[in-house]
Amino acid sequence: MTTISRRSAVAGFSSGLLIVRPATAFGSQANSAVSLGIIGTGGRGRYVGTLFVKDPRSRLAAICDIFPDRIDLAKTQVPGADKARSYRDYKELLAAADIDAVLITTPVFLHPEHFEAAVSANKHIYCEKPAGADVPGVLRLMRAARRADASKTIIFGFQQRFGPEYLAAEKVLRGGQLGELLMMKSFWMVGGVRFPSNLPNVPPATEEEKIRRWYSWRATSGDFIVEQDCHGVDVLNWFAQAHPLKAKGTGGRRKRPYGDNRDHYNITYEYPGGLVGWLLATQLAQNFGDVKEQFFGTLGTLETARGYYRWMRGRNDTVLEKARRDITADAVEAFLEKILEGKPVNQGVMAGESTLTSLLGRLAVDLGREVTWEELLASS
Repeated sequence: MTTISRRSAVAGFSSGLLIVRPATAFGSQANSAVSLGIIGTGGRGRYVGTLFVKDPRSRLAAICDIFPDRIDLAKTQVPGADKARSYRDYKELLAAADIDAVLITTPVFLHPEHFEAAVSANKHIYCEKPAGADVPGVLRLMRAARRADASKTIIFGFQQRFGPEYLAAEKVLRGGQLGELLMMKSFWMVGGVRFPSNLPNVPPATEEEKIRRWYSWRATSGDFIVEQDCHGVDVLNWFAQAHPLKAKGTGGRRKRPYGDNRDHYNITYEYPGGLVGWLLATQLAQNFGDVKEQFFGTLGTLETARGYYRWMRGRNDTVLEKARRDITADAVEAFLEKILEGKPVNQGVMAGESTLTSLLGRLAVDLGREVTWEELLASS
């Protein structure tokens, strides 16, 4: 099997996004669509890319990936991708003047490189979470975000921040109806670890395989506490309106036959004012799932999830609202709206802090002791 170097991976991974320039966005109906390029046409790139192209306010202009088979899959699975230009080098896609926005859905360790390049190319950016696989990478992305053109919209795939149910729960909290917020919990109890009985013909851990199956390796994913559980800690940070001051916890690898990630974590985060947040996460929960957050206040309790939010106001007084669709669609819709309405946002620093929060928990487990935010930053 041909191997691919880290340098060639960085040079090649690309994808397209749709974006609208101010000069054309408010012109004719035909020209008001955001022209999109997708960088990275793996499973997530094809899924989110499809959400983009199904919205009439966007137009797929180009796709990019270093693997020809991934490009072929995009051409067959993403509507209109067969008519879009295809690239093997993301720099060529970013150099295209007709591309307004880019969707970055490459392996986590490449996010800082590709995000920085997209900022330099002056594109609107929708980047999948997290902001990087390690502290130096995340800080690199945050520096790029701070120097981005203020007229460009930059959104990350922390979809909860756009879900109507999450926004309704946040409104309850901000309105004081929960009372004083006392503690928070995030649960990411899912399956994901595949055992020899259901993982036949495990591929060799060549450099190419580590890129194709980047989610199994710490160097390319940051471990599952970073790649996956960053969603939960992002919600904790959002509702606390702060990042934690310190963390401690436990974690380990009980049974994972492939890759070098752990398979369970139990982290305690301490926020300003003595507020405490817990992350309980595993990928050992086969045929089971419990992914949610809970917020306990002096007047009630909130529970948020991708499919609903529940506000427990009293023993027999509960408000329950269910989601109408995958909240990723809400994030894509918000991205396009902010571009077309000329109301840019930049989530780069926020995304970086949420990723660093996951890395803080990982470092606490690595060192077997409490670790402060300042110590985490110094570890780079």
